[in-house]
Amino acid sequence: MQDLDDADLVEAFLADRSEAAFRTLYRRHAPALLGLIHRLLGTTGRDAAEDVSQEAWLRAAERLARFRGESTLRTWLAGVAVHCCRERLRARPAAVAVSPPSEGARTGRPDLALDLDRLVAELPDGFREVLVLHDVEGHTHEEIGAFLGIEAATSRSQLARARRRLRERFAGARRADGGRA
Repeated sequence: MQDLDDADLVEAFLADRSEAAFRTLYRRHAPALLGLIHRLLGTTGRDAAEDVSQEAWLRAAERLARFRGESTLRTWLAGVAVHCCRERLRARPAAVAVSPPSEGARTGRPDLALDLDRLVAELPDGFREVLVLHDVEGHTHEEIGAFLGIEAATSRSQLARARRRLRERFAGARRADGGRA
């Protein structure tokens, strides 16, 4: 099954609920999907990301017949994951969890004190979603708009604001660190 492309694997799964086909799809796409979910949630712990990943895969299995091949399977799975992440974020308590210290802070190495993942995680949800989907995952603004239920222009605007916020935070971290970050 490893030599089959995604479309053939989807077809095999839909034909007879082939566990081998689904397992191959899972192995092929799970690492990237978990990374996306982790970044979208903006959490440092893996438990929440793994829970949402499991939910996304369950939904994907239930809804795979809806995959029309108009995009890549990875893009379709990303859409499923985005919706699961948004549900998790809406359900979370209003209080924002404090991120643990960065690797640099724990090791006493100021050159590692700036933790880009932490800065991205601290962005507001909408900014973080668009930044991760565009700059990390490489999706177009039109795809992001479809995932998030927003206009492509809104995606562009949120991306510009997210990048500006990161530049400001990065500059502030550098000043606080004496310019070493």
